Amino acid sequence: MSAVAWDPAEIGYAVGRPARRPHLVVLPGGGSHEGDSARITRRGRLAVTAMVLAALVGACTFGLSSATAAGAPQVLTVQRGETLSEIAAAELPGMSIGEGILAIQLANRLSTAQISAGQTLVIPAS
Repeated sequence: MSAVAWDPAEIGYAVGRPARRPHLVVLPGGGSHEGDSARITRRGRLAVTAMVLAALVGACTFGLSSATAAGAPQVLTVQRGETLSEIAAAELPGMSIGEGILAIQLANRLSTAQISAGQTLVIPAS
């Protein structure tokens, strides 16, 4: 404490009554009894859920990027008249056409299936 004198009434304490701390709550002891479980608040549950979702998104993102990095991706220049479905059928024969189109779109961050002549596409390893 400092040497400065202060009056309890000046800082909000009631004079004549014992000081009351409304935010303190008595919790039972932390023994290791069966049936005791940790309780978590709504904000804590939200934080845990957000961390789990972030971990899942990170794992999925890492999985997609490592899948293209594992095999040697092929780079292809689109010729005049070629479509994405034709390229998917020719370059990714182990996949269905829909899966091949989706894999090429994800690898190239395409939002549509429209491509143009001269465009360079990364073909992921199948």
